[in-house]
This record gives sequence, C-alpha cells and structure tokens, in this order.
Amino acid sequence: MGANKADEFSVKDNRIARYAKALAHPARVAILKLLASKPSCMCGDIVEELPLSQSTVSQHLKELKEAGLIKGEVEGVKVCYCIDDKEWTAAKNYLGELFATCSCGSKCC
Repeated sequence: MGANKADEFSVKDNRIARYAKALAHPARVAILKLLASKPSCMCGDIVEELPLSQSTVSQHLKELKEAGLIKGEVEGVKVCYCIDDKEWTAAKNYLGELFATCSCGSKCC
C-alpha cells in the first residue's frame, strides 16, 4: 500500500490536523467543555447533558477518543470518559503555537 499525503507533513502538523478535525463539530466541542468542567470522569451522564441521541453521542465520543483528547475506561457495564490531560496539554500547546505564528497584524487585507 502506498503512502498517503499526510505522511508528507510533520508529525506536529498531523497532530494539529487531528485535533482540528475533532474540534470541527459543535457537539464535540460541547462534550469537551462538559468533560473539562467536571472534577472526575463521567459515566453515562453525557447523553443526559446534550440534546443528542445515545448513538450520536457515542459517535462523537469515538472521534474525540481517536484524536486522543479524551480517554474512556470500562467500569462494569459503563464506559467512563474524561479529558486526557497529557494530550489536552499537547493540543493546547500545538494550537497555541499555530495561532501565534501569524505576524500579519493589521497589515493584512
């Protein structure tokens, strides 16, 4: 199998793109805000907090988990989700660096 175009970019650029994709839906942003506001993991309560079906929430949780921004652990018959602190910090740093690279100021069109 041949290489894909993502292989031609840096690891950092690929991680930024992965985070951006995960943040590209308002439901996922809402889930992240919800999890970030909690002092501990949430187990099954996420659906009750959002105007979305269980299957839709599950799909968004899957995307966030694949991006590394959250982690989920099985506890009995439930999966408990929380922010992945290490990846959250990396995302914050990488995205902050990206936004800080603009030097155009008010001279842009």
